[in-house]
Amino acid sequence: MLRIAFAGTPEFAVPALRTLASSRHQLVGVLTQPDRAAGRGRKLKAGPVKLLAEQLGLPIAQPARLKSEQELEPLRHWSSDLLVVVAYGLLLPPSVLTLPPLGCLNIHASLLPRWRGAAPIQRAVLAGDRESGVTIMQMDAGLDTGAVLAQRRVPLDDRADARQLHASLAELGAALLLDTLEAVAAGLAHAAPQPDRGVSYAAKIDKAEARIDWRRSAEAISRQVRAFNAWPVAETRWQEQQLRIGEARAAANAGSAPQAVPGQVLGLFDDALRVACGEGVLAVTRLQLAGRRMLTAAEFVSGSPLDGARFT
Repeated sequence: MLRIAFAGTPEFAVPALRTLASSRHQLVGVLTQPDRAAGRGRKLKAGPVKLLAEQLGLPIAQPARLKSEQELEPLRHWSSDLLVVVAYGLLLPPSVLTLPPLGCLNIHASLLPRWRGAAPIQRAVLAGDRESGVTIMQMDAGLDTGAVLAQRRVPLDDRADARQLHASLAELGAALLLDTLEAVAAGLAHAAPQPDRGVSYAAKIDKAEARIDWRRSAEAISRQVRAFNAWPVAETRWQEQQLRIGEARAAANAGSAPQAVPGQVLGLFDDALRVACGEGVLAVTRLQLAGRRMLTAAEFVSGSPLDGARFT
């Protein structure tokens, strides 16, 4: 049995914390980000990991940084064998990385060394990767450069979106973590250095990337829509209003629309609003005006006729 401290903040980390709590190992404490102001009232709101830790009755620490002795005191007090880190949100200084005798393990939502960095799930979908997965890594001072203890792969198809992939990789990572911890506890874990080839970086998503350029291909725009579901959500402009595209696909066998300009609405076919692109046609199935709820294409058209419309 291992004494384990946990560091995580958002929903992605919840399955791992829940799995550890039900395992034979002893959870001794949870590090999570400070509560943040949220909503119109800007009231402080706890993150998903903190809420679960409270339900489990675990000791919780929320340092703004991990640099002073006071901020490190909870970790020292917990005397853990290792620290499990899942989407914590703070870089760990060497003083933390070397504090637990067995070091720090991280669940990363990509097949390292591909997509090191902040947004591996969205970048994988945006790039049209045909597979993704999770990596359990022994953390070092670099950005997701640590030696790999375990990986598990999942195939991606043209329907995979970031929301679905986020949920499935969170569960997959939790299961793989438990297997890895059993190997660590038995002294059977082997950490292999990451290869030098195949390195790519998943830069943080900028909200400006959500704006659709209809001169691009339908395939590229479809990936953009799927990558930015559920945030920041792909968007365009119609009648000087923001119009968010929640779900879309490249229309099969649609070819191009030779007489249409990019962004021109071609009509409603098979419950999808077809829009001309620089190459091919995008079939939009869910969309939303600012301040309204997300609608199916048929619902949207029934309230907002789009004959001759053009998205920009």
